Amino acid sequence: MAGTVRQPIDIQSLERYISTNVPEIKTPIDLKQFGFGQSNPTYQLTASDGIRYVMRKKPPGKLVSKTAHQVEREYRIIHALEKTDVPVPKAYCLCEDDTVIGTPFYIMEFLDGRIIEDPTIPGVTPAERTEMWHDAIRTLAKLHRVNPKDVGLESYGKPSGFYDRQIKTFTTISKAQADTVDIETKQPVGQIPHIEEMLSYFKNRSLQPKDRGTPIHGDYKIDNLVYHKTEPRVIGILDWEMSTIGHPISDLVNLTTPYYLKDETEVRHDSAFQEGVTPGLPTERDIMKWYAEVAGWDPTPDMPWGVAFGFFRATCIYQGIAARYAVRQASSAKAKDNADQMHPMGKLAWKTVQRAKGLSKEKAKL
Repeated sequence: MAGTVRQPIDIQSLERYISTNVPEIKTPIDLKQFGFGQSNPTYQLTASDGIRYVMRKKPPGKLVSKTAHQVEREYRIIHALEKTDVPVPKAYCLCEDDTVIGTPFYIMEFLDGRIIEDPTIPGVTPAERTEMWHDAIRTLAKLHRVNPKDVGLESYGKPSGFYDRQIKTFTTISKAQADTVDIETKQPVGQIPHIEEMLSYFKNRSLQPKDRGTPIHGDYKIDNLVYHKTEPRVIGILDWEMSTIGHPISDLVNLTTPYYLKDETEVRHDSAFQEGVTPGLPTERDIMKWYAEVAGWDPTPDMPWGVAFGFFRATCIYQGIAARYAVRQASSAKAKDNADQMHPMGKLAWKTVQRAKGLSKEKAKL
């Protein structure tokens, strides 16, 4: 998975830093770069004794976003979770001195296992597929039962108001994206369908999931997990760039999105998640049960609201791609295809909001 270094760094300077600060990593080192890590360049370090490590750094040059590329936060949460039963790679060091290799970076353990991009987990037996999904859920629930104060993460994010902040952020972002004008057609990207009605629903505090204030990953899904080479268990969670203190439902919705798209035809979906199609894939009921057993609370009542917000968030992301395409900052055919998903996803988000509203009314009658 690691190959040619696309973004060179000063290896001698890095080796001097390692020799002084992380003597357990034996220099000289061999350096390769992974194909993944589009946001934060990611490298494989092989020490002189043959042991491999991973280095994550900020991109070179002036950063467009002040909130993105926060490798310092990644290091902090990985290092904090080493004290728990959440499987994470060991973090060896964080260097915030720009003079070493040009940007801050951290070094962590290399996990020699399987990274699986397809959430249907092909190429395994049905029994293994079930257990691999089971352990993904079990691992997520372990993360969500961590008390931030117990591991020094009480200042990692705010303990309440997670969805209020998300709503405010996406409202602002969506307005700017809607106003973006295509440089050729001169037409604006336009509003997300039914955005005002959706925002009115999401802003209703009485309908929002109750604050829980747990550590969340922010992009928890099968391809951000490392599985043991031969056993159906998770040995590490990767890519913590979007982590914070927030609501656990957001991670659970992110992981189970294929289940909620399985019957939709207007948006990209995977019919493999329809019940009974792929032997060994758990049902949504299985997932809620497994999660509750470890996390200590049942997320089922909050899922309709969470799924609706998850689809609204996805619509905003597609709208963002459409806005970048409009000014030709994203010019590939794939970018255009993703931009075209904005309206179908928006319609699905609205349909999901209406469904969640209906469930809320039924619950109120009871």
